[in-house]
Amino acid sequence: MKAIRRFTVRPVLPEPLAPLAELARNLRWSWHPRTRDLFRAVDPRLWEASGCDPVRLLGGVPAARLAELAGDAEFLRRLGECADDLREYVTGDRWYQEQARDQEQARGDGGLPRAVAYFSPEFGITAALPQYSGGLGILAGDHLKAASDLGAPLIGVGLLYRHGYFRQSLSRDAWQQEHYPVLDPNELPLDLLREVDGTPATVALALPSGRSLRAHVWQAQVGRVPLLLLDSDVEENDPGERDVTDRLYGGGSEHRLLQEMLLGIGGVRAVRAYCRLTGHPDPEVFHTNEGHAGFLGLERIHELALHDVAFDAALESVRAGTVFTTHTPVPAGIDRFDRELVARHFGPAAELPRIDAADVLRLGMETYPGGEPNLFNMAVMGLRLGSRANGVSTLHGAVSREMFAGLWPGFDADEVPIDSVTNGVHAPTWVAPEVFRLGARQIGERRTEDALSVGGSDRWDAVADIRDADIWELRRTLREQLVHEVRRRLHDSWRQRGAATAELGWIDGVLDPDVLTIGFARRVPSYKRLTLMLRDRDRLMELLRHPERPVQIVVAGKAHPADDGGKRLIQELVRFTDDPRVRRHIVFLPDYGMAMAQKLYPGCDVWLNNPLRPLEACGTSGMKAALNGCLNLSVLDGWWDEWFEPDFGWAIPTADGAAIDEDRRDDLEAAALYDLLEQRIAPRFYEQGPGGLPDRWIEMVRRTLTRLGPKVLAGRMVREYVEKLYVPAARAQRALDAPAAVELAGWKARVRAAWPRVAVDHVEASASGATAELGATLSLRVRVHLGELTPDDVEVQVVAGRVDPEDHLGDASPVPLKPVSGPDGEGRRVYEGPLALDRTGPFGYTVRILPAHRLLGGGAAELGLVALPSEATGEEAGVLMR
Repeated sequence: MKAIRRFTVRPVLPEPLAPLAELARNLRWSWHPRTRDLFRAVDPRLWEASGCDPVRLLGGVPAARLAELAGDAEFLRRLGECADDLREYVTGDRWYQEQARDQEQARGDGGLPRAVAYFSPEFGITAALPQYSGGLGILAGDHLKAASDLGAPLIGVGLLYRHGYFRQSLSRDAWQQEHYPVLDPNELPLDLLREVDGTPATVALALPSGRSLRAHVWQAQVGRVPLLLLDSDVEENDPGERDVTDRLYGGGSEHRLLQEMLLGIGGVRAVRAYCRLTGHPDPEVFHTNEGHAGFLGLERIHELALHDVAFDAALESVRAGTVFTTHTPVPAGIDRFDRELVARHFGPAAELPRIDAADVLRLGMETYPGGEPNLFNMAVMGLRLGSRANGVSTLHGAVSREMFAGLWPGFDADEVPIDSVTNGVHAPTWVAPEVFRLGARQIGERRTEDALSVGGSDRWDAVADIRDADIWELRRTLREQLVHEVRRRLHDSWRQRGAATAELGWIDGVLDPDVLTIGFARRVPSYKRLTLMLRDRDRLMELLRHPERPVQIVVAGKAHPADDGGKRLIQELVRFTDDPRVRRHIVFLPDYGMAMAQKLYPGCDVWLNNPLRPLEACGTSGMKAALNGCLNLSVLDGWWDEWFEPDFGWAIPTADGAAIDEDRRDDLEAAALYDLLEQRIAPRFYEQGPGGLPDRWIEMVRRTLTRLGPKVLAGRMVREYVEKLYVPAARAQRALDAPAAVELAGWKARVRAAWPRVAVDHVEASASGATAELGATLSLRVRVHLGELTPDDVEVQVVAGRVDPEDHLGDASPVPLKPVSGPDGEGRRVYEGPLALDRTGPFGYTVRILPAHRLLGGGAAELGLVALPSEATGEEAGVLMR
């Protein structure tokens, strides 16, 4: 018999246990060991059965047990310590507050941003709040947690998906099956944002044909950081609108467009409501984590339009305080919509009526060489609405500059204004408790917590003093825990696939806690090459069944529900793992998520990553593994390209750039992978020193922790965002008040109109000696035509550097020239300046004219306008010095 209605009855805790409710509803418990230990002590069996979720735990604890705990002096003491610790954590000064004081004293310019709104389509905070699909959401969750640890005043903004992302299982023939659980917000660590009168706070969007989309706002507390999640499943909506937030990354184009409008436009309105109701400072900076939330900029423009600010001036004001992060090096990974679909949802009869639909389209259309002129690109809109943009690793920043170079014609890719901040991971979330305890024994619990959250190489250097035997014992303990976890999950998976218990006795012998264990877990798009390890199956079998140096492999990953190609890759791998000859040595675990990952990363000895280079934006799973002493084996892509050293890992040689087909490339790179495993990795793992321990392997583990540990922290990442992006954006936002925004918008319009008549007419150069020698100086004299512009509107530069055989400049530096005369009767002016020959070898230069204004925040390329010499400018222009 099934119930006709489901609802949640929350427990009434005895008064002495009241702080448990506060601890349960602040998600800091998910990364605070002492609080987790406290909840485990409430009822160890129920804690495990609840999935380590305090809200579910407290909902199931018998009243008799609660009464017993209310009289347990030792438990109450621990409860009081955890509650006091949380209050101090939430209210005390941390890194951000110290920086704010220092900057205020040093500069007196308002200092750091009062608040930053951080928008993302998904957030991976904890398995108890399943609102994530993969790396983007986990990164967003780690960003919020690290911001909380640092005291950074972020407000997270996302959507509440009633079905989350799918749960994965396998059919008997190894085909991925998707299941969507129904999530009740009342059973999650969430609270409804309410108006003063107690009614739910509501945001509403106007839709075509007089319809509307309404959403309630749920709040999760992530340490110090509020996370607002918009939920369209409200009674006032029609059935179609109620389903807008049904699934993460589900539905067709219009469904996705409505999700992204609700996230961006509705998200800004939710932030305004939250700040109004709680007194939280209004954000000065808005951070768009990928293009999905790009419409937030339009809502902020519309806010200003309601105060009669013209569109162009409002755009400048909004751009100044907006940061955009791109996470994909693959154009196919960007949301793009038909222009007519977008146009239908904006304008007088729909949303943002004070903004012309043509202005909306202008921000997102691919109006550049190689673009699709009828498609609205969310990443393009993000770049046009943000004065500051970044990729998520150094290599990915370079790839992004190439990918979006069409938005800045006339500029080399290295001048495209997209910076990089390499991702990091939240160590307190991902470091195994056993690793934490070993660190605490060495340097103390508080210093270990600080090392994981704040960083500091001095704290990580203490790993060098840990005994080899302790490190090796730790690694075996973690490997053994993974073996038990794998057997449990594999048994459950085979039961779901239809196997009888009597068929599954062999699972008790799956994996060996003393065998070299390799992990591979991630989403399954084709470029991540899940099945590269299968290119030579006989060779892989030999590795798995080697009599002296065997390896074992644990694999996990989900394919997008619409990606049949990815599902076929999973099926191919699972069918191989089902082979009785290897099934004890290689396994595929379905339903990869945070709970599995927290066992998998620590338990592996080697973390494998073999994407097609350079298609991995960052790849943070290897960072999480490294924090637990797992060594990386990866293609030089993403973060590994940046930080790889042979002292603590291996680089898989690649054939990218070679003129070969994809099959040949995969064969070459798979062979290189097998070679590394056979000749270097397995021998190193099994090689024993005089004391019977693998000394050289242990030293690599130690170097992984001491050298990579401080680098891969999300705390380092958030500090970089604050210093490189948030602070400059806040200062630009403050500088661009209403009159300044009007001034800048008017200046840009005037420059764009006049630019077709701006030109470099002639370049002359004279050397101080007969030959071009190191230390000599060229005197440049450049004649330019500025049309209706003046020298105050432009900067004339000589750009000099090394040249390749095709005369392309590299490692170039600009030097401004000064106006010395003009205009003449034809409106021409002369600029002059010296050019020092400061390097030997092939050397060259060119001259260019750029727009220049004191309020420009995006660098020389912001307007995408540049005037360069023509072929007939002068025989000395672009002269080479060899």
